[in-house]
Amino acid sequence: MKRSLLILLAGLTFNSYAQKTASVTFSNDSKDTISRHIYGQFAEHLGRGIYGGFWVDKSLPVQKQDRIRLDVVNALKKIKIPNLRWPGGCFADEYHWRDGIGPRDKRPKMVNTNWGGVVEDNSFGTHEFLQLCDLLGTAPYVSANVGSGTVEEMSKWVEYLNFDGASPLTRERAINGHPKAYNVEFFGVGNESWGCGGNMTPEYYAGEYRRYSTYARDYPNAKLKKIASGANAGDYNWTEVLMKNIGARNMWGVSLHYYTLPTNNWSKKGPATGFGEKEYFATLKNSLKMEDLVNKHSAIMDKYDPKKRVALVVDEWGVWTDVEPGTNPGFLYQQNSLRDALVAGTTLNIFNNHCDRVKMAELAQCVNVLQALILTDKEKMILTPTYHVFDMYKVHQDAQYLSLKLNTPDYEFDGEKIPAVNVSASKDKTGKIHITLVNLDAKNSISVSIELKDMVWKAVKGQVLTSSGVADVNTFTKPGAIALKAFSDAKKDGDKLVVNLPAKSIVALELN
Repeated sequence: MKRSLLILLAGLTFNSYAQKTASVTFSNDSKDTISRHIYGQFAEHLGRGIYGGFWVDKSLPVQKQDRIRLDVVNALKKIKIPNLRWPGGCFADEYHWRDGIGPRDKRPKMVNTNWGGVVEDNSFGTHEFLQLCDLLGTAPYVSANVGSGTVEEMSKWVEYLNFDGASPLTRERAINGHPKAYNVEFFGVGNESWGCGGNMTPEYYAGEYRRYSTYARDYPNAKLKKIASGANAGDYNWTEVLMKNIGARNMWGVSLHYYTLPTNNWSKKGPATGFGEKEYFATLKNSLKMEDLVNKHSAIMDKYDPKKRVALVVDEWGVWTDVEPGTNPGFLYQQNSLRDALVAGTTLNIFNNHCDRVKMAELAQCVNVLQALILTDKEKMILTPTYHVFDMYKVHQDAQYLSLKLNTPDYEFDGEKIPAVNVSASKDKTGKIHITLVNLDAKNSISVSIELKDMVWKAVKGQVLTSSGVADVNTFTKPGAIALKAFSDAKKDGDKLVVNLPAKSIVALELN
């Protein structure tokens, strides 16, 4: 399907007082669906993501089921997270699943060599993760160990998870409290095999994938959706080799990892707070590279898979900054600003507009790590601006994609330009139309004229997320500083919809 996200640069001179204009035309001609799994999340054994995030000490004065923190669970249920990826990340390729089953006081400890060198007590393992997924009402996405594991280890984990019959492993599963099969579908065969998952060449990994995945068996009650460890950002050769040597029939998806840095320097990525417009603009510019990455990887996949049977799975994405001062650098704890919310809205619009190929994605990460939805401090919990974006965008899950053409002005800073507006839209099963718009311009509001071809609607309502500054954050003393508010600056004008987008804002509209 030809994508019609046309960015026609208006060439306007930057003026903080000028009224800029954009236009969008939506068509009801697409047969594609925006998969709910685009809105997935990631929980790695990293910092306070699992321990202190989801899995807390029994003495912590919050509501819990076993040791699973229920205020976090309830917040995530509200935004309908469709899947949760675990146990990593880099941790996945040093994780041996048998260490995380059976009586907790007898589980062996290990060193988490990737993340801070802390001791992992394995109290949160397979059963605890799947209990968490059950509480969340979400699909588990398990990443298995190729880097330091064995084919037998992976094969037996799949049997332990999914075999609905009599075997030594299913008896062991029953003894450990779960007689029934878990019926896990999403299954990653390794992670970042080009790096922390084994430093492999694409040719070598393709062979390992074929070998490992052969013994990751399907069972009558549970057919695996196997996901190959895909490329790092713009490594297009990796995708080419995997598509050629593994083949479209042998995998459900191939992953892609891309992180947005405020700088282009992994040694000094830039702060999560206290930044100015220079750092803000650079971050947005880097986040927009996702469009090019998706286009180019998709084009390679189209050569070998023109019917688009293989999903592009962007299972690690988000803003990565320097850690908060005074925190363990291996814990990747960072604050979450309005800037991060704008990156999230923009990225989700890109995924929606490529829903013919992008069928799954996971934000990195869910709690207390990188671009988190939720931050916790002992019994306190706050929702980040990024959380509110996922709340706004949940209406797109499993809805009919509406194709579009966009004319947008530029956002200009220090002699550089990026498109100021991005957008996506869908129609749900009840016929309601949902439009999500992002204005990246830090100073200027933009008037957007929207035409909806062959679609009838009478009323519009909306929500907006913005703040006075792009570096504004929610804190434990001011948890509601950035929150969703009702939006009324969208009006019907004949057959068109006219929306006045505030500067640095995300707007979600519902048309009835």
